[in-house]
Amino acid sequence: MSQSFKFGLLVFPQITQLDMTGPLQVFSSLPGAEVHLVWKTTEPVQSDTVLTITPTTRFADCPQFDVLCVPGGYGTDALMGDEEVLGFLRAQAAGARFVTSVCTGSLVLAAAGLLEGRSAATHWSATEVLPVFGVSVSRERVCIDGNRITGGGITAGIDLGLTVICELVDRRTAEAIQLRMEYNPAPPFNAGSPETAPPEVVELLQERMKPAKARRLALAEAAAARMR
Repeated sequence: MSQSFKFGLLVFPQITQLDMTGPLQVFSSLPGAEVHLVWKTTEPVQSDTVLTITPTTRFADCPQFDVLCVPGGYGTDALMGDEEVLGFLRAQAAGARFVTSVCTGSLVLAAAGLLEGRSAATHWSATEVLPVFGVSVSRERVCIDGNRITGGGITAGIDLGLTVICELVDRRTAEAIQLRMEYNPAPPFNAGSPETAPPEVVELLQERMKPAKARRLALAEAAAARMR
């Protein structure tokens, strides 16, 4: 008889929905999986698009998860200083088999002290934040460090999900899910990372992101100072 696993994905205001829905689709494809979208309340939260997301479980009611996943988005800036969220993540991490993140979700895990002394991936625009919390930056698409598995930006969520299933169950199961999803990416442009994108495109994005990057770094430094 196959084992049933419990997955918990954090949702929050200003989440980047693809950070969450990528791994959600993978986890939900595992036969017998029990998947929860967890937040402080079960009131709908607004993503960073027109899409709203309805949590299925409150912090106070959810079970212990086998896999805890923290997606990213601009809403993670506030979460780095939210003790209710950080305390919940610490409590869940103590009993989880795998503690995972996508994109800037790793910054929240770092702010909770759950990545200290480890390597982790994040969105390319946020790599300066992880060292503030004593975390080494990995530029891997998916970084495995013990039972911490972290993914890069946004679209890496599918890769993260498949990697988790491989580690939790086995490779064949992960490959079957990949095939079911027809996850066979062939992007129209080779512009998916600052290493391959045209310099003028990188410059454009860096200029757009400059205010948000400065704000995020300041919030991270304040959160790290409170931890000391």
